[in-house]
Amino acid sequence: MRRKVIPGPVKMAFERESRRISIADIQPLRLVGDAVTGSVKFAQIVASIREVGIIEPLVVARDRADGGKFLLLDGHLRLEVLKNMGETEVDCLISTDDEAFTYNRRLNRLAIIQEHRMILKAVSRGVPEERIAKTLNVNVGTLKQKLHLLDGICPEAADLLKDRHVAHNTFGVLKRMASVRQIEAAELMVAMNKYSISYARSLLAATPQSLLADSYKSKVIKGLTRDQMTLMERESSNLEREFRMAEQSYGADHLDLVLVRGYLGSLLSNSRVTRYLRQRQPEILEQFQKIAEAETVAA
Repeated sequence: MRRKVIPGPVKMAFERESRRISIADIQPLRLVGDAVTGSVKFAQIVASIREVGIIEPLVVARDRADGGKFLLLDGHLRLEVLKNMGETEVDCLISTDDEAFTYNRRLNRLAIIQEHRMILKAVSRGVPEERIAKTLNVNVGTLKQKLHLLDGICPEAADLLKDRHVAHNTFGVLKRMASVRQIEAAELMVAMNKYSISYARSLLAATPQSLLADSYKSKVIKGLTRDQMTLMERESSNLEREFRMAEQSYGADHLDLVLVRGYLGSLLSNSRVTRYLRQRQPEILEQFQKIAEAETVAA
C-alpha cells in the first residue's frame, strides 16, 4: 500500500510586516550606471516618485553576515532616485530568501493598452491631466494621445493586443483599416510576434481597398505603383491562407516531431545501428542526428 505523503507547512516568502529601513543599511547587488540614469525610463521613475512617492516598496533580504544590513533584491532604480533626492529611509518588504533572480524573472512591463486604461481610470476619478502628465514625465499633448489610443480600434483587435508591447504609432496605422481587417492584422502580429510600425505599414499596403476604413479610402503608399500594391494584396492574401492552414495542423505536426526525435534518439543510442548507418548510409545518419539533436520548436 502506497503511503500518503503529508506536505509540510508552507514557508512565508516575506516577513509579516514591512519595515522602514535606512538607505545606508541597504547594499545594492548591482551598480546603476550613467547610461541608465540618463534613460527615458529613469526619468519617468524620477517624475513618478516626485509626484506620488514610492508606490511599490523595495524588496530586501537580511544580510547573513551582518544582521543589521540588508541586500537589495528588487528596486535598484527606485533606490538610486531616492538617494539623488536626499532621502535617508525607505519602506521595504523583507524577503525570507536572498535570491534576486526570481524578482527580475517575474517582472512584467506595462503594455501600452494597459497604460491607456490606467490613464482613463485616473482621469475618470478626477485626477488632473497635468498631474498625470508630470507623473509619467510626458507633456499634456502626449498624454492626450495616450488617452485616445484606442479611438477607431475595434474591441476585438484591442483585446488581442491588450498585453502586447505594441509601438504607439502602430495603432495609427491600424485605424486606417476596417474592423475586420484590424482583427486579421492583430492576429498576424501576435502570430509573428511583430508589433512595429513598419510591419503594420506592410499589412496596410497589402490590404484591399474594400477593407480600408471609410475615412481612408485613398491608399497611396510611397514608392509603390498601383500594380505593385495589387500584387502585394494578392500575395498577402495567399500567405495568410497558407498561414491559417499551417496553424491548424501545427499541434499535430509538433507532436509528430517530438515522437520522431524521441524514437531517433533511442535508435541512435544503439551502437550497432549507428555503426551500420555510418558504413552504409552516412547521409541518412547525418540527417537522423540533426533531427535527434534539434531543439524543440514549441515556443
